[in-house]
Amino acid sequence: MLDVRRLRLLRELAHRHTIAAVADALAYTPSAVSQQLTALEREAGVPLLERTGRSVTLTPAALRLVEHAETILAVLEQAAAELSSARTELTGTLRIGAFPSAVRSILSPALVTLSRDHPRLELLVTELDPIAAPPALRAETLDIALLQEYDYVPLGPEPGLDTEPLFEETVHLATRTTEPPVTQPDSETLAAHADSAWIAGTPGTLCHELTIRACQATGFTPRIRHHADDFGTVLALVAAGQGVALVPDLGTQPTPDQVLLTALPTRRRTHLAYRRGTATHPVISAARTALHSAAEIHTAT
Repeated sequence: MLDVRRLRLLRELAHRHTIAAVADALAYTPSAVSQQLTALEREAGVPLLERTGRSVTLTPAALRLVEHAETILAVLEQAAAELSSARTELTGTLRIGAFPSAVRSILSPALVTLSRDHPRLELLVTELDPIAAPPALRAETLDIALLQEYDYVPLGPEPGLDTEPLFEETVHLATRTTEPPVTQPDSETLAAHADSAWIAGTPGTLCHELTIRACQATGFTPRIRHHADDFGTVLALVAAGQGVALVPDLGTQPTPDQVLLTALPTRRRTHLAYRRGTATHPVISAARTALHSAAEIHTAT
């Protein structure tokens, strides 16, 4: 019989690629991870890892086993959800991951609702870039999280997770008000700033990738002068004449008087994500309901 805990380690190795990364994510030592994977190989009766020095790669048999592991783990999550449905009151811990602008506008009112309706539920919030949310969900350090995608940076498939649309926003070009307004279509608006300095997120974040791809789609690579992940900081830099930037709706409040926002056809879409099989868990269901309600109220105002 294959050990479920060891299957989970193999699944994490498939996503994180190194034993050290798996150990760090799941609070193991690297030697403990290696020992458990070796034990899993004995249980499976076939080689699962190809070891070359300190690096390991998964064999075809291991990759197929990972696919089964995703299904097994989802079924176990669903079983736990069904058992939890028998409880009359929500208890335990709900770990939520969200990006900063959503924490202020969407998550905060949802937390008020959850605290009022389920006072025995402990709520833990982690602020993080959406790109870090899927690994955290699979590692079970988060239970539900907000993911993003842009027109130029689509959301790819996330094994082991289910997603659902939450809301979408317009992306704006933020420029200093002393500059003449630009009213051309999207491509011409960005093209007008081919020689401008740009302000973008930290490399590796979705906001940084959006800036690169949106500008390249119009025929130039942006000259990024500043990196900032907080949109309040981004708008302050724009107001100070340090460059132009792309800012979605949630990041525009408050907008300094010195900043002009030009709406673009580009959209940002936010999705809820949770481990496959947990959608009907009472705690996750309550979180989904509260977050959808908060998003609807926010987008209606």
